Amino acid sequence: MRLLHTMLRVGNLEDSLKFYCDVLGMKLLRQKEYPGGEFTLAFVGYGDEVDHTVLELTYNWGVEQYDLGTGYGHIAIGVEDIYTTCANIRLRGGKVTREPGPMKHGSTVIAFVEDPNGYKVELIQIPS
Repeated sequence: MRLLHTMLRVGNLEDSLKFYCDVLGMKLLRQKEYPGGEFTLAFVGYGDEVDHTVLELTYNWGVEQYDLGTGYGHIAIGVEDIYTTCANIRLRGGKVTREPGPMKHGSTVIAFVEDPNGYKVELIQIPS
């Protein structure tokens, strides 16, 4: 068994694709509209779905916003240089909500960014 994907409901598919692809550097792997169900699915990630876990962005036609609730935490992405990554995210129009630095009560270097829907994405410095 392996983890295939995580699904996020998004209010504006184009804004979300710009964030995940242009700001975070993922690739749009596939996208399909389902007129009968009035929704569109877009799968994005850093590699092919055969070998990598990806994100499924679900746009329900006509729904522009969701209540994120208190159960969702974040997705996490490992990065080699967290300071440069955050600087590049800012240059591409992304929102850094927690500057890079050691996590509270630990030594792992982390940062947080926020997507256009308010979902949190944790960046974790990969030890070299």
